[in-house]
Amino acid sequence: MNTRTLLSLLALVVLCVAGSASAYPGGTPDFQTDVEPFCAACHSSTDEAALAGAGERARKEVAARKHIAPIQAGEKGYGKLSEADRATLIAHIQAVDANSKITLEFPPQVAAGENFQVTVKLTGGAGPVVGVALVDRPHRWFARSATSAGWTVVDAPTVIGPDGSLQTQWLGRRPERYGRNITYVNVTGVSSDAAAGTWSKSKVIFTLRAPDKPGDYPLVGTYLYGTEKASPLGYEEHPIYGKLVRGTYQGKSGRVKFTPLHVITVK
Repeated sequence: MNTRTLLSLLALVVLCVAGSASAYPGGTPDFQTDVEPFCAACHSSTDEAALAGAGERARKEVAARKHIAPIQAGEKGYGKLSEADRATLIAHIQAVDANSKITLEFPPQVAAGENFQVTVKLTGGAGPVVGVALVDRPHRWFARSATSAGWTVVDAPTVIGPDGSLQTQWLGRRPERYGRNITYVNVTGVSSDAAAGTWSKSKVIFTLRAPDKPGDYPLVGTYLYGTEKASPLGYEEHPIYGKLVRGTYQGKSGRVKFTPLHVITVK
């Protein structure tokens, strides 16, 4: 391998590491498109139901094993904390999970071809960025975008941040000519504090068009959020990237959480 090739590879590694440090733990700043939950391999699930039918693989994806167990053992960067601090961090993370919620508000029945709104309400998440998507089933590896179930997103989602202000910057990075009617968005400005017991709140409004064929159609909300930045023990300050989660990009400190499977009747 010549020197130029080696330097190119090293530069690529540095770029990837930098991207990892600032990407998923800080949302998906460069991806303005539909997202499905299987892509969140660095996240854990709060229960096995989100991976039903996956057998032993499902057990490995649950937060208690994928995220909490390494903290208890002092692995993956957590060894810098004392045993007492690790116990406190776990308590903070469990509080984040207990208070991070996603709910959908929607009409139970719509006319075929009718436009209507679905309001996604979010609570918690460590921030500073969380993700929300509409899918067809509450499953990590089998869910598809809600459009696969027959729904059409007819306009750009309306994102209302924790301060009550309209957020357009993230979605504005998608060229308007491609259409901004997507099923996934980032919400920024999220800041929860597990030690103080304060939880961020925000919402996203999707405008959907019902299928032309009558029937019962599924709709599920997906919440992608982090946990460790809500605890003073869960991150380290970096001079360039700011708060870096203690477990690093591979620490599995993010979560994928679903609403129950909802059904809307199209008449």
